[in-house]
Amino acid sequence: MKAAESLFLGKDLLPWLLLAVGAALAVANLAAVLRPPLIDPQSPTSARREPPPWRKVALPICIGLAISIWAIASLLK
Repeated sequence: MKAAESLFLGKDLLPWLLLAVGAALAVANLAAVLRPPLIDPQSPTSARREPPPWRKVALPICIGLAISIWAIASLLK
């Protein structure tokens, strides 16, 4: 058995990992802006925190999207 056949996802492991990390980076930062966490997580009716400024989340969102697009292009190649 060759080493490439015994690896999880074979030769495509790195693009899949990059896709997961890039998408998580983009989605998590976008979610923090669109739906900030509750001030008191124990009370579902509590107010929400103020969302972070776009200046702080725009760069990680762009980096996450770029990594995800690169990974998708690598997988489709």
